[in-house]
Amino acid sequence: MQAVLAFAAALVALRLGGALLTRWRARRAPELAAWAASLLAYALACGALAWGAAAGWDARAFRTYYLFGGLLTAPLLGVGSLLRAGLRWVGAVGLVYVGLAVGVAVAVPVGESFSGSGIPPAQDHLDFFPARLLAILGNGLGTLAVAAVAVLTIRRRPLGNGLVLAGLGVAAAGSALVGLGEAGTAAVFAAAVLLLYLGFSAPAGWRLSPSSSSKSDR
Repeated sequence: MQAVLAFAAALVALRLGGALLTRWRARRAPELAAWAASLLAYALACGALAWGAAAGWDARAFRTYYLFGGLLTAPLLGVGSLLRAGLRWVGAVGLVYVGLAVGVAVAVPVGESFSGSGIPPAQDHLDFFPARLLAILGNGLGTLAVAAVAVLTIRRRPLGNGLVLAGLGVAAAGSALVGLGEAGTAAVFAAAVLLLYLGFSAPAGWRLSPSSSSKSDR
């Protein structure tokens, strides 16, 4: 059951990430590409949860989960928000960060002894530098960027930004809770990604009128 629920959450995240990717292909707005990449990373992290729950955790499942869930999701969300705010140079910084995160996740040593049930704690398998430090900085700065842009522009997009902040709150609450297991963590992931997707897709105002449609569908 743990694996089934985690896989279902992966499908939800994959579907929503694909929807944003479709919108990016139609509009070519760079923030949509960053948000789509973030939600697709979410999907792969949930897939790693399903892998760990079904076959048992090992270094491969743990590296996959840590890369996509611990290193990429929140920073890519932050890149998307900053791109939407008009900081186009952030796109290049985001690409450099993704390359660094992939290199770290592939190269750092991972403790091979995986025992017990549930998601393996990062502190038991990774040194603080560079992997855990990079995750702390990436998640902290990415979440701060999303929250700051949402708060500063909430009068323009009250519904969308409120949903984005709610999604961040759900994700943070899930990360703070210990012992959720793969299924519980995946359920939190699915709820958070749904709120984020709705926030990114919401119109600029509470009501979407024909005159505001072209402005709010970015």
